[in-house]
Amino acid sequence: MRIHGEYVIYCKNMIKEVPVNSFSLNGNEKEYLQECIDTGWISGEGPFIDKFEKTFSQYIGRSHGVAVSNGSAALDVAIVAAGIGKGDEVIMPTFTIISPALSVVRAGAIPVLVDSDPVTWNMDVSQVERKITPKTKAIVIVHIYGLPVEVDEVLTLAKKYNLKVIEDAAEMHGQTFRGKKCGTFGDISIFSFYANKVINTGEGGMILCDDISLANRCKKLRNLAFEPGGPRFVHYEMGYNYRMTNMQAALGLAQLEQIEMLLNKKSAIGKYYHEHLKFLINRGYQLPLQSTDYAENIYWVFGLVAPDEKEKNKIIEYLKTRKIGNRPFFWCMHEQPVFKEMDLFKDERYPVAEKLARNGFYIPSGVGLTQEELETVSKTICEFYG
Repeated sequence: MRIHGEYVIYCKNMIKEVPVNSFSLNGNEKEYLQECIDTGWISGEGPFIDKFEKTFSQYIGRSHGVAVSNGSAALDVAIVAAGIGKGDEVIMPTFTIISPALSVVRAGAIPVLVDSDPVTWNMDVSQVERKITPKTKAIVIVHIYGLPVEVDEVLTLAKKYNLKVIEDAAEMHGQTFRGKKCGTFGDISIFSFYANKVINTGEGGMILCDDISLANRCKKLRNLAFEPGGPRFVHYEMGYNYRMTNMQAALGLAQLEQIEMLLNKKSAIGKYYHEHLKFLINRGYQLPLQSTDYAENIYWVFGLVAPDEKEKNKIIEYLKTRKIGNRPFFWCMHEQPVFKEMDLFKDERYPVAEKLARNGFYIPSGVGLTQEELETVSKTICEFYG
C-alpha cells in the first residue's frame, strides 16, 4: 500500500485510481521530521525555518527569504509590504487563481485586469500599458502552468512609470526566463509549497526580495506585527499569523535537495504526453507550448484546451468513469461571483481567458506519477477517441 498525493490510497485488489497530483517524499524528509520531534521544534520557530529561507533564496538568487504558512499568505504580506493600499490600482491577469486578486482587494486596492496570450496562456503583456493610469501602483505578474510571463516588457513599463512589480512564481520552482530564475524579477516575489507544487511542504510559502528593510517588514507582518525589541504584546499596526512551522520547513529543505531530479521528472512527463497525445491537435485541441525563445516548459501541470466546452465535459466525464483524475483550468477574475457582488469588472470581457477557463483542464502530472500510471492516462484518452 502506498499513499499518493491528495490522499488517494492504492491497494493491490482495488481498482487503481490515478490522482491528478501525486508527490514524492523519498529524500531526507523522515530524518528531518524526526529531528523536529526529537528536539521539540515543531511550531513557528526552529532551525529548519532559517535554513530553508536561506537555502531557497540562494537557490533562486535572492538576498532574503521569508517563510510563511502558504502562497496566499505570501501574497497578502507582499502586497502590504510593497506599500499598496486604499484606492491604488494594480494590474494583473484575469486568468489566474483568485489569490492575487483577493490580496489586492483585501489591501483596499483595485485589481485592473488584462487578457491572456492565446499561445502561452500567460498574461498578454502587450495590453498592460494601455491599462496604466495615474492611480496605478503596481503590476502583478503570475506565471501560469509551466511557462513564465514575458518579463522584459513588464520590467520596462515598471521602470518607465515607476511601478512596483510583484512576481507570483507560485508554480515556477526552478523555471527560468532567459536563463535567470523566476522569482528574481519582482521588487518582491512569492512562491507556494502546496502539495501539488514541485517543492511540497503540504502547505507553505515564501517571500523573496533583495531589500533588507523590505524583508524585515515582511517578517514583522507575518508575525502579528510584533515590534522588534519592543514590548512583547504591544502592537501598533495590523499583522497576520502567517508563520511557517519548523516541520514544514524541514520538508521543504529535504525537497529542495532533490529539486533537479523533480524537475527532470516533470520534464519527462511533459515529453511523454506530447509524444502520445499529439493526435489531439488534429481533433481541435491545444496542447501546452513546449518552449519559447525565452524558456522551456517545466510542465507544472499538463494542460489541454478542448475545442469547445461540450467536448471538454465529455472527455472529463469519460476520465472520471475510468478513475483518472483531472482538474479544470482557473476561472477568470472578471467572472468570479464574489467580485461581481462587489461591482468589480462590470461588463468587462476577456475572450482568450474565457476560452481557456471554459475549455481547459489538466491531467495527472505530479512528480509521484509512475510510468504505469502515465501510460494508463495516455491510453485512456486514446481509447476515448477510438
